[in-house]
Parts: sequence; C-alpha cells; structure tokens
Amino acid sequence: STFKVEKTEHVAGSKIAHIGVVTGGMFKTGDVVTLKVDAKNRRDTCRNHSATHLMQKALREVLGTHVEQKGSYQDADRTRFDFSHFQAMTAEEIKAVEDLVNEKISEGLDVKTAVMGIEDAKKSGAMALFGEKYGDEVRVVKMGEFSTELCGGTHVKNTSQIGQFKILSENGVAAGVRRIEALTGDNVRAYYEDMEKKMHEAASLVKATPDTLADHIRKLQEELKAVKSENESLKAKEAQSALGDVMDKVVEIKGVKFLASALKDVDMNGLRDLGDQLKEKLGSGVILLISEKGGKVNLMTMATDDVVKKGAHAGNLIKAIAKEVGGGGGGRPTMAQAGGKNPAGIDNALKAAPEVLEKMIG
Repeated sequence: STFKVEKTEHVAGSKIAHIGVVTGGMFKTGDVVTLKVDAKNRRDTCRNHSATHLMQKALREVLGTHVEQKGSYQDADRTRFDFSHFQAMTAEEIKAVEDLVNEKISEGLDVKTAVMGIEDAKKSGAMALFGEKYGDEVRVVKMGEFSTELCGGTHVKNTSQIGQFKILSENGVAAGVRRIEALTGDNVRAYYEDMEKKMHEAASLVKATPDTLADHIRKLQEELKAVKSENESLKAKEAQSALGDVMDKVVEIKGVKFLASALKDVDMNGLRDLGDQLKEKLGSGVILLISEKGGKVNLMTMATDDVVKKGAHAGNLIKAIAKEVGGGGGGRPTMAQAGGKNPAGIDNALKAAPEVLEKMIG
C-alpha cells in the first residue's frame, strides 16, 4: 500500500499529522509504515527556504528596516518572497541583495534551530512575521550571526549547501508590496546554461560570437537607424512630388476650391500627413484623398474653417461617398476618414464627391 503525503500539520500539541491521498492498496489502524522522503525535492526546497531567510535579512540591510515579509512560498523549483517597500528596486539594489546573499552562502554559516519560549525568542532578536499568532513555544532558526527568525520549516545545515542564489525578477503585486522570485543551487546552474544557449543562438543569427554580440547589435541598430532615416527622406521626396501632381487637379465649386485625388499604397497615416501638407498649400478649400492598399480602400477628407462656414462638412462628405467603395465612416466638419472593401468603386467615389459638395455649399 502507498500513501502520498501532500502536506503536514501540527495536531495535539507536538504531534504532526501527515495529510494526503492513498494511491494504492489499503491502510488500517495499527499498520506499520515506512516513510520515504524525496531526497532531491527536500534538498532543493531546503535550499530555497534557507535562501529566503538570507534574502529577507539582505533586503533589510540594503533597503532599510521598513522591509517586512508580506508573503512567502518555496518549493523545489524556486522561492517567491513578498515584502513591504514603497518603490521598484533599482538594478543596483537587486545586485547588492544578490551579492550579499551569495556572500553569506560562501561564508558557510552554520544553520542552527532551537525550540524556546516566545519571550526568550524575542529577546534573542528573532524576527517574527508581523500579525502572525504564535504559541508559547516557538522554533528559532539562526544562520550564523546574520539571520535569526521564527520558522518551523525545513532548512539546510549550513548555508554553503545552498550553492548559489540568483534573483530572476522583482515587481509590484499590490500597493506598497514588492515580489522577488529567485533560484538556488542546481536551478541556478540550469538557468545560466539556458541563458548561454540562448546567447549562442542569438549570436549565430547575426553571425557574431557571444563576446562580440553586443557590439554587433549596436552596429545593426546604427544601420537600421540610417535605413529608417533614408526611408523617411525618400517618403518626403515622394510626398513633395505627389503634392506637385495633385495640385493640378484643383477645381472650384461655387467659389470653393476642391481637390480630389486617388493614390496608391498609402495608409491612413500617410493620407493625413499628405492632407495636412495639401491644406497648407491650398490655403482654403476641401481635400479628398483616396488610396488603395492591400485590397482595401482608405478615404480621408479635410475642410478649412472658412469653407465649413459656407456649408462644407468633411464628415458628411465622406459618409456620402464611402458607400461607393463598400464602406462607411464619418467625422468632424474639418476632418474625417473612412474605409472600404471595394477598390473598384474608387472612380465612382471621386465622381460623386463634387456633386455632394455642391449640394452642401449654400
């Protein structure tokens, strides 16, 4: 018969109850059982738990004595520790905590436990969890002269058994509460091995070595910046060229200048930028720009304040003609935009626009 222990609890004073599930066979009162501990799981959990004690003390030394435990969880994979602090830790503070914990690990501090009265424990300087209720007797865990806490958990015999300590992350979980997640022992080595593998993969992608990767990335960033600058310059030149071409299409409708033009492969942002330039060059009037891009249609209209007073309305204009390209839209009197799904209707939209505008103007 087998029984998987999932947790333990103190019952009837010093007795400990093992709680879990029967995974095979049957048990009856009086059976003699053999306890088998998962040695690796226990060892890794001990490492994480003891490292958490060192970390809490290190946090108080680096950040200040306002740091108090607000939550904690350890298993064989990692440790998670919540603590009171008023802002995100800096990279320098995280490194200082990490370095101090690793220093205490390398010093090989003996980890000693003792059961004593609560008052004696307080006199010894043991740190207690704020708001926690303790019995008359408590267990004190002391790591050299560095850390002394009330704790009933499992620990290493000497801090050197923790091996290594690495902080993975630090972030906020509530107002005034920060959370650190960290690794110890074999898990730190596995973490660095994974990081090394990823670094080699990244270096391979840009045809560099891990040693030259940073310089290679900086060079690529400079090249990308130059390409973007050149691209923007070309776009500006194309826009200026387009301005000259479309200005020839200006017509007058009841004394209002109207400019309508169809363009290729220009997105909505591009239409707005071009529209602003055209409006400045036109001075007064209404502008309609339509572009097909990726099988879809973008429409944008602008009207200057003076022609709006005469009845022109960019939103109503675009709403009326967008149906010609299988779409819809609207907007303010001075600026509106729409989208459509039928590029074949662009010519009809351009033809319909002057008639719509003419009806608006009084």
